[in-house]
Amino acid sequence: MIKWPARIELAQLPTPITKLERFSQRFKDTTIWIKRDELTGTEVSGNKIRKLEYCIAEAQNQSCDTLITCGGIQSNHCRATAVLGARLGMKVHLILRGEKPDVLEGNLLMDYLCGAEVSYLSQAQWSGHEDLASELQARCVSQGKKAFFIPVGASDEVGLWGYIKASEELNQDFLDLKMEPEYIVTATGSGGTQAGLIVGTELLGMRSQVVAFNVSDDAAYFEKKIRGDVMLWKQRYNQEFDESKMKIKTVEGYLGAGYGVAGPEIFDGIAELARIEGIFLDPVYTGKAFHGMVAELEKGDAGALSGAKNVVFIHTGGLFGVFPQQQNFRLA
Repeated sequence: MIKWPARIELAQLPTPITKLERFSQRFKDTTIWIKRDELTGTEVSGNKIRKLEYCIAEAQNQSCDTLITCGGIQSNHCRATAVLGARLGMKVHLILRGEKPDVLEGNLLMDYLCGAEVSYLSQAQWSGHEDLASELQARCVSQGKKAFFIPVGASDEVGLWGYIKASEELNQDFLDLKMEPEYIVTATGSGGTQAGLIVGTELLGMRSQVVAFNVSDDAAYFEKKIRGDVMLWKQRYNQEFDESKMKIKTVEGYLGAGYGVAGPEIFDGIAELARIEGIFLDPVYTGKAFHGMVAELEKGDAGALSGAKNVVFIHTGGLFGVFPQQQNFRLA
């Protein structure tokens, strides 16, 4: 039996799982399903809120009244943290990578609307973002406050619980559908969703293999990051888990020019799925991972998803990230 830590119920759960009836027709023997985690809420849509349910619970257990976290200018995680902080009456300070843009839009606009305080660090300064977080925590202490630091994407041993819990939900989905997919596919950027799914499916004895498509870093990074987070998780929560059984499969080749930079094939793919199924992906995470998944399925047995009869794609959200890049869609 899984020993669960404290959790605040913040997300709209369970999220539905949808069969892509029309899109799947391009494949002879494969059906694609989508776990609709972009529907975990409206302002807090996406995968980050599942992790934040545990991170914010831990913050409150430590009597913290302030949340400090970090990410890119259009970070979905930072936006979700800003919204939830406002909702729960907690101050939020965001450390964002990049220069403040002239126009506030997408996730960044929502950060400001929710009253988050924002500090910007250039790419060259970014290696010191945790040092800045420590300075901000010390400043809070001097003001009679207490701040809890949540790392990028809430991807640590606390946030890991989010997608362990989601695996339990997926397991019930598969029982209800009388279908067990060969693969569960996700985008991976900070590693937390991927790690939680790997641990969760192993704990529950699920046969589906978790396959991730990187939208930053490389497979070696995620191998190290996940194993490190799982070890910390075991130690912190006194969990019995054989990490040697973990199958960490990160498929490279679809990152493109870098994190947050998508080529025309990604924007075309987003538009195609919206047109065929009325489901919207984003150019930073889900668009790249979905494109990679389709490309690997088209390779058949030579691809990373060989033998796939049913594949479940985890829609991790990111809709608000579409708008700052709307000029890249070819809709004429």
